[in-house]
Amino acid sequence: MTSKLALRGGPKAVQKDPAGIFDWPLVTPEVEAAVLEVLRAGKMSGTDVTKMFEREFADFHGVKYALGHNTGTASLQSAMFGLGIGKGDEVICPSITYWASCLPVYSLGGTVVFADIDPVTLCIDPADIEHRITSRTKAIIVVHYMGHPAEMDTIMAIANKHGIPVIEDPSHAHGGLYKGKLVGTIGAAAGFSLMTGKSLATGEGGIMITNDQRVYERAIAFGHYERHGDLTLPDLVAGAGLPWGGYKDRMHQLSSAMARVQLLKYPAEMAEIDKAMNYFWDLLEGVPGIRTHRPPKGSGLTMGGWYAAAGLYVPEELGGLSVTRFCEAVAAEGVPTGPGCNKALHLHPLFNTLDVYRDGLPTRIANSPAGVDVRQPVGSLPVAEGIQARVYRIPWFKHYWPEIIAEYAQGYRKVAENYKELLADDPGNPPGGGNWFLSQRRGA
Repeated sequence: MTSKLALRGGPKAVQKDPAGIFDWPLVTPEVEAAVLEVLRAGKMSGTDVTKMFEREFADFHGVKYALGHNTGTASLQSAMFGLGIGKGDEVICPSITYWASCLPVYSLGGTVVFADIDPVTLCIDPADIEHRITSRTKAIIVVHYMGHPAEMDTIMAIANKHGIPVIEDPSHAHGGLYKGKLVGTIGAAAGFSLMTGKSLATGEGGIMITNDQRVYERAIAFGHYERHGDLTLPDLVAGAGLPWGGYKDRMHQLSSAMARVQLLKYPAEMAEIDKAMNYFWDLLEGVPGIRTHRPPKGSGLTMGGWYAAAGLYVPEELGGLSVTRFCEAVAAEGVPTGPGCNKALHLHPLFNTLDVYRDGLPTRIANSPAGVDVRQPVGSLPVAEGIQARVYRIPWFKHYWPEIIAEYAQGYRKVAENYKELLADDPGNPPGGGNWFLSQRRGA
């Protein structure tokens, strides 16, 4: 009997030329003209174009302040400093995220306490936050992971109860909504990545937003020495002239020029991505072993630009077939896919044994009070530690081209419906799994 699966010699599900459905970012003549204008004027290291982008980005989000940075990492670091996080302080952050969501706290003398994730949203589990709060907790970092908005109502209730600010990292969810509010506008501050792979792509860069003047001006003091003339708060003005953190966080104006055009066309691009991605998932509703990683319809939550789009895997419905073997078979159908997501940060040596600043102790606990050890060993965050076996990447469609999208969806359906052919020689999942960072390759 001839197998239907391409892995066993059958025809591939994907036959059509994708014809640019995965190309990103969409560089238009308007983008090129804006970048060339800055280049030819020699204004790459200026701030005039960046300030215009900041105003437009703030207005897009309905907030008072925006501050451009050279990376999303720097934007999150400045949000932390803006909120006064320093030596001995703790931030709570999900263990499944890109390292930049929390690692800059080390440079401020603070440390991180990781929380587990919700297995459906893949965002921080609100039920695992409150018991981690101590007198040293100075912020809760919420990541809208892989585009899915976190459960902000519950998180904000906990934060407000304890008087702790929330920093949002919406780098995967530009333009996403949580009950009618744009992600990034709900907490005290937010830091966005704008690197080339993001759904709002500007080449390289980041931006911090807030409604708090002190947070904004402290962020300027920290890494934007050339803008110290914009400071108005007396204690900050008194220290003006040199960057307090010793950093130069200025956004490159080739990026901010590109960003201004990208922001104008982003709502239309985001809408088409959203239509395409939801169509893909609609085609797979009810397929055994596969669950959508998107908010329920009618919930008031949206996925923005669907960066790093993923699906949830239920091996129990496919005879225990490993996600590794499942993805191998799907990839053979011509579909860009793969198992896993970001590795659990709390297990990396950087959060356990490494002494980065030669303190004589692991940096994770170097500035904690004597006897306080916030390190979290294997077994402490069970969902985060087991999630690699239950997540897989899906294609990131930039256009609503139904006939092409249907072929990619069929690749997943074919494998799920013929999973029994794969059980006999399933090697299982390798130890660990996942990656320390996500790379949005073409089609992924």
